Amino acid sequence: MPNARRATAGALPPGDPAPGRRTGIPRAGRATNGRGARARVGATDRNGFRDLRVLDVHKSFGESKVLHGVDLSIDSGRTLSLLGPSGCGKTTLMRIVSGLEIADSGEVRVGERLLAGPGVNVAPESRRIGLLGQERSLFPHLSVGGNVAYGLGRAPDRATRVREVLDMVDLAGFEKRMPDSLSGGQQQRVAIARALAPRPRMLLLDEPFQALDVHLRLELQAEVRTLLGALGATAVIVTHDQDEAFVMGDDVAVMQEGHIRQRGHPSEVYGHPASPWVASFVGDANFVPGLGSGSTVATPLGNLATCCPVSGKVAVLVRPSHLRLVAAAASGEGDVGATGQVQAMRFYGHATECRVQIGDNVLLARSDRMPSVRVGDDVALHYEGPPAVAYPESSMAGLRRDGKQRREAPASPAR
Repeated sequence: MPNARRATAGALPPGDPAPGRRTGIPRAGRATNGRGARARVGATDRNGFRDLRVLDVHKSFGESKVLHGVDLSIDSGRTLSLLGPSGCGKTTLMRIVSGLEIADSGEVRVGERLLAGPGVNVAPESRRIGLLGQERSLFPHLSVGGNVAYGLGRAPDRATRVREVLDMVDLAGFEKRMPDSLSGGQQQRVAIARALAPRPRMLLLDEPFQALDVHLRLELQAEVRTLLGALGATAVIVTHDQDEAFVMGDDVAVMQEGHIRQRGHPSEVYGHPASPWVASFVGDANFVPGLGSGSTVATPLGNLATCCPVSGKVAVLVRPSHLRLVAAAASGEGDVGATGQVQAMRFYGHATECRVQIGDNVLLARSDRMPSVRVGDDVALHYEGPPAVAYPESSMAGLRRDGKQRREAPASPAR
């Protein structure tokens, strides 16, 4: 059965003691009808999670080098978003952590236990790592209760544990329902309950919301984030979506071509990207030319303060939301900025985007208000952001310079 190995990963190894009875810790904001997860978390759930340590992991498939000495650590009770484009190696890294792939070299530890290393490779079902993939992999011939109990073996408290974890995800009483009678969101909750049932030491969620529609995806992101916090879970969320990474993670690690390029709090990664590539991947970005001198850089938008001393030719990161656009006739004489012409506009409901030609540069400006300009109008752009981040001009090699840097990377054989 192709999904059996994935479904049983994280099961209790033989001989583990039967867990004690839970002591309910109610979560605020109980919702009904399966539309909002709530957590009644047992003490054994909260205390069972461990930290993760990945040290110098390398992996190749044939001649293709996928992981290049990756180091990654997650403290117990924290959630890390592993963010990167398709083909960067993030799924391969998580498959190595879970035991579904074998690293060429390096170590994987959960708590004090060595799971993979020289001469050691613990089987997936003995690692006590809960897995949740994008396809959910529910067994269609088993009831909800049967799916959740699948990884519990012959544990004496099977029925009690099934009821407990279904209660955590707000599906109490669904034990006898079949998967095809549930909505997509309810099926996802069943998959989460199944991953939690064997009391894993940590959780791996690989693109868990990709198959859901936008509204349900946003709803479940918030629910799962709260549930992980209530559990005190150590978790990794693998995603290529920047918004999802920032919503779900206590920290974000950005991966590219088998390397971790930056690790930090979401606000740090977004506000102070380590490179132009990271800046363009985690959000829309303009890069304007500048000439740095100490804590100031001269740009087409005027002299801007910088977060760090700079000198010489640089590329300055300007987020679209940090540009204020007004009709050229309405710009005051004392305003510092640049004038240009609107080339295109897009209205998203919650925001309006304008592409503005300023000399040789095309800049993207975004506002939550409808600007009083039209395509072809002359406008003025003013920078209204924090001290700017500037990069050496040489670091821009390989990035498109059309003003709007998209979240993309060169094709890679990694997976």
